[in-house]
Amino acid sequence: ASLNSPIVDAPLGRSRLVVWYAMFAAISIGANLGSQKLAFWLYHGGFAVPLSVCVGTGVGLVVKYLLDKAWIFRYAHRSVAHGIQTFAMYVAMGLGTTLVFWAVEFGADAIFHTEPARLTGGAIGLVLGYLAKYHLDKRFVFA
Repeated sequence: ASLNSPIVDAPLGRSRLVVWYAMFAAISIGANLGSQKLAFWLYHGGFAVPLSVCVGTGVGLVVKYLLDKAWIFRYAHRSVAHGIQTFAMYVAMGLGTTLVFWAVEFGADAIFHTEPARLTGGAIGLVLGYLAKYHLDKRFVFA
């Protein structure tokens, strides 16, 4: 189907929306945790864990934004300035959910002191954050 076809332009039904959103969340979580693992593998020095978490957060944010904008919310920017404004609002809506994600990830790291536990905590925190983020994005970003 072309990008202008009725199939792509039609809104997603609720069950399809849930499936696609969950799939894109999983892709974003994979991008986040994979880039964290890569960053940690490349750098083991001081602040390696917080640095890797920041790298992962940035990568996951961009991946999720691009997927949500195009496929979940079917959102088109009116201009470059509007696109920048939309992305800035997307980031702003993600600040609170990012704090949840980081709290769970760093909490798991503090309790268990292992990379698998930290990454598992990160995955759990991301799932919790994405559940809230969908509603924030629908209401404030892609409205």
